[in-house]
Amino acid sequence: MLIALLGYMGSGKSVVGKALAKSLNHPFLDLDSYMEEEMNSTIPEIFEQRGELFFRKKEHEFLRKVLDSNENMVLSTGGGTPCYSGNMELLLQATSNVFYLQLSVDGLTKRLSGEMGHRPLISHLPKEELADYIGKHIFERQVFYNRATHTIKCDGKTVAEIVKMISAQLV
Repeated sequence: MLIALLGYMGSGKSVVGKALAKSLNHPFLDLDSYMEEEMNSTIPEIFEQRGELFFRKKEHEFLRKVLDSNENMVLSTGGGTPCYSGNMELLLQATSNVFYLQLSVDGLTKRLSGEMGHRPLISHLPKEELADYIGKHIFERQVFYNRATHTIKCDGKTVAEIVKMISAQLV
């Protein structure tokens, strides 16, 4: 069974994904970490040296490779993965277990304010502009995120509660 987690950066895809994979006895794959390993470079380095367009092209290639493997796994995508190159269609064709981990702008701002230095899309922002940036980005990406087969509202929930909510909806 393939389970795909998507959502904005900081929504908990990796943390929840690892816990979910452990509870289901499935392997866990973080698409960003997989890309870093395969390309022998960090995501911020790829953005800085090659640009976002190159990154999105490689992200699509690696997503296709992972999905073509037809392996059982919990897959954590990057925050922008579903929004580019037909990736959302690929995910929906691969599994009916596509979960959007939804957090409010306030919740995301609290989580991301301490992580700005290693998040290439927000590292250049003054802290006081973070909430507006996230709100704008969420608005732009919502059309993709809302195509997920399931939406999990994560504000105020523990990782264990989110894992339980996902597990109850698996097809």
